[in-house]
Amino acid sequence: MLTAFARAFKTPDLRKKLLFTLGIIVIYRLGTHIPIPGIDYKNVQTCIDAANANQGLFGLVNMFSGGALLQITIFALGIMPYITASIILQLLTVVIPRLEALKKEGQAGTAKITQYTRYLTIALAILQGTGLVATARTGTLFSGCPVASEIVPDQSIFVTITMVVTMTAGTACVMWLGELITDRGIGNGMSILMFISIAATFPAALWGIKKQGDLAGGWIEFGTVILVGLFMVGLVVFVEQAQRRIPVQYAKRMIGRRSYGGTSTYIPLKVNQAGIIPVIFASSLLYIPALVAQFAGGQSGWKTWIEQNLTKGDHPIYIVTYFVLIVFFAFFYVAISFNPEEVADNMKKYGGFIPGIRAGRPTAEYLSYVLNRITWPGSLYLGLIALVPTMALVGFGANQNFPFGGTSILIIVGVGLETVKQIESQLQQRNYEGFLR
Repeated sequence: MLTAFARAFKTPDLRKKLLFTLGIIVIYRLGTHIPIPGIDYKNVQTCIDAANANQGLFGLVNMFSGGALLQITIFALGIMPYITASIILQLLTVVIPRLEALKKEGQAGTAKITQYTRYLTIALAILQGTGLVATARTGTLFSGCPVASEIVPDQSIFVTITMVVTMTAGTACVMWLGELITDRGIGNGMSILMFISIAATFPAALWGIKKQGDLAGGWIEFGTVILVGLFMVGLVVFVEQAQRRIPVQYAKRMIGRRSYGGTSTYIPLKVNQAGIIPVIFASSLLYIPALVAQFAGGQSGWKTWIEQNLTKGDHPIYIVTYFVLIVFFAFFYVAISFNPEEVADNMKKYGGFIPGIRAGRPTAEYLSYVLNRITWPGSLYLGLIALVPTMALVGFGANQNFPFGGTSILIIVGVGLETVKQIESQLQQRNYEGFLR
């Protein structure tokens, strides 16, 4: 593997792509440490060091921003607005016929949808930036911190607008950096930035486990977490690569003196067909009642119930609700992203059929049956992986942020595998052996 990396850097064009990607990553990480104007950075660090950050509401966005959210930097919103905009456009493509027609137009339609995604990203960045500034001004971003209300010393309209515009511009810059990596670097730019944001939080989280441990100076807890992390990575790699291959045979046709078709292929149906989308959907949906309760004035019965049951990660009601939502969204997303009837019609149009299954409606019913069967273990796997941090809260203490599990490990493994495959494919094009002999 190290030899393959050396060969990659010896190839001039591939070396340029790798160095360009590394340069963009450095710029991105620098931006996550530059505070926005109007923020008292010393008070922000005081609240972060006191470990009073409200991870329940902002933990997901903070993870996707590489810790920049709670530090309120120019890249505080990170890649999250773009992810949200992409998911919304993907869902609207199923509902709005105009977007569905654009998707079928090929490259021109995809470019138009990408443009809509950019506009929606900016709109979401303005909304999220306004919400972040409002929580910072009122002191609710850091619960219990004595200087939380002094994070924004000047609360004038001009300073507030400047803060929102700065964070929105930072989001646009992150989106541009990601597209630069996609065009001139290695891999999908947005996925690479997401990977770097999550990986950047690992060292601090692991060292925090060591510092808070009691056995042998914390080294036993540290080693246990490393072993659990390696096991989790192996499990995620195994399931993410698992697929059910549906054999497809294409009939041989004679056109003039030439024969076409007669080939065999397969339809790969992944066990985890939905990826990390159900986890993001479930987390976002659970944050809505907690966010409403936080900004609601006074104290009422419904607010108390939400604060006691839907904001604590180790509460049984929270765990069950989170798990059920992940399973539901797994089936929901697979249903809208994979259309068995469309696949069956395309196969019938080009003379393809599944051995033993008639073309047309029986093929669609068979694909739907297989898809439902493999989605069950995939959704249960997603739910269990997402609950690993919750089990770690019980095992390592309520204040400890367990790094291996949930959305983070799924993204780390998925993006890592995809990037390595792209580098390996470019090596193989130049007659090299790739990463695996």
